[in-house]
Amino acid sequence: MALRTVMTKRTLTGVLGFRQQLRGVQTFSLPDLPYDYGALEPAISGEIMQIHHQKHHQTYITNYNKALEQLHDAITKGDAPAVAKLQSAIKFNGGGHINHSVFWKNLAPIREGGGEPPKGSLGSVVDTNFGSLEALIQKMNAEGAALQGSGWVWLALDKELKRLAIETTSNQDPLVTKGPNLVPLLGIDVWEHAYYLQYKNVRPDYLKNIWKVMNWKYAAEVYEKECP
Repeated sequence: MALRTVMTKRTLTGVLGFRQQLRGVQTFSLPDLPYDYGALEPAISGEIMQIHHQKHHQTYITNYNKALEQLHDAITKGDAPAVAKLQSAIKFNGGGHINHSVFWKNLAPIREGGGEPPKGSLGSVVDTNFGSLEALIQKMNAEGAALQGSGWVWLALDKELKRLAIETTSNQDPLVTKGPNLVPLLGIDVWEHAYYLQYKNVRPDYLKNIWKVMNWKYAAEVYEKECP
């Protein structure tokens, strides 16, 4: 019980979007979760959520802030090779922060609506674009299971075409790298750190169960904002 108590405590390391000034560079801090670590069980264990949030996401933020500081220094010094060299670290760690900040909002405890199917405009467009919610889930799960190595599978809104699309990104590439008009509605992390402690190497089981805590209300809010 003591271990479970620890797992369900929220971290107090900051709020999404909070920035502080450090040597003239804007830096980022770990967003607080809107639910306890154990609130998504049994779909996702409290142990996974705590490690994923406090360790993995925090590491991306720490390295992102470091890279931004180094970039600031390199620009100040006019060191073009250093600026170019830092781009990969900024993309990887900045992408990790962006992706995970969306991921936490994509999830919700069952008692708070997690797993409830989309309603309203988003529910209608899901049926129009994919035939049914079940068909969308099957396609996203298939894409996520087939993704080689680490990465993400996304349900995206294409603002230009005004339709939904399913996309995958490698490593921590954010969705915008696949197209400037793509807005993430739902993103599923298929890095092993997101599921391995609970599901071992059976990624399809993780993909099946995560829909039980998917926060379609958040996805609908984003959709209504971006495609009124």
